[in-house]
Amino acid sequence: MPRILCVLLLPLWLLAQNEYIVENGKTIILETLENNPQPLKILNKTYVWLTHPSNPAKKISFIGIPYRTKPINISLGNRGILKIQEGNYKKEQIYVSPAKAKPNKKNQERIRKERKETQEIYAIHTKERYWSEPFIYPVESKITSAYGNARVFNGEVSSYHSGTDFRAAVGTPIYASNSGKVVLAKERFLAGGSVIIDHGEGVFSMYYHCNVLKVKVGDRVNKGDLIALSGDSGRVSGPHLHFGFLVQGVQVDPLDFIHQINLLFED
Repeated sequence: MPRILCVLLLPLWLLAQNEYIVENGKTIILETLENNPQPLKILNKTYVWLTHPSNPAKKISFIGIPYRTKPINISLGNRGILKIQEGNYKKEQIYVSPAKAKPNKKNQERIRKERKETQEIYAIHTKERYWSEPFIYPVESKITSAYGNARVFNGEVSSYHSGTDFRAAVGTPIYASNSGKVVLAKERFLAGGSVIIDHGEGVFSMYYHCNVLKVKVGDRVNKGDLIALSGDSGRVSGPHLHFGFLVQGVQVDPLDFIHQINLLFED
């Protein structure tokens, strides 16, 4: 008597469940082969799909996890589960002039206006992608302060580090991490000499505490172009470059972002 083979047919999405693990402050880049994927809704925010930089058959979506996000598991529907974990960030003591640690009312108002200015810049979502190659570091140097560290200024916790600091003596050349458009180039109270580059599609890079700016608002820059000379301006304890990235409205670990996005070129 022949055997009867019983096969349990499961939905394809169940067979292809993925588990994505990411720390707060980091970036995850999802990929799909779908022609017209629906936007993703994660943590009350909608993420669209973009063209893959090296594989036209795929689409990608940048998911930046805010630093203060608590551990949580989020369903991505048939795409799997996103598990957000708490990063192992440190605490560091920084000593600056009292005027920078506790600004007076006049400077507090200046800080408020400068923060509002950058928020308005980040709110403009440029649909054009200005880059087509892997990203680079703006300077080759030792890292002196990593992303995510709790910042204790003059003995009082006041913030977390939203970027990565590189050792850079005054006058060190600073280069654009990738092609884009300069959307801010000015002296600011906390960040000092600042350059912000819009790379398109909600991706911005930042270069702070510079002494000399080599670009102006509206300039188009290419990857590796000289944009500034490092310095010790703004709220600092010594000369260095603060390098940061904002992805889809979220300040993320810039080195992790560069690592994640450059992996796409190995596809």
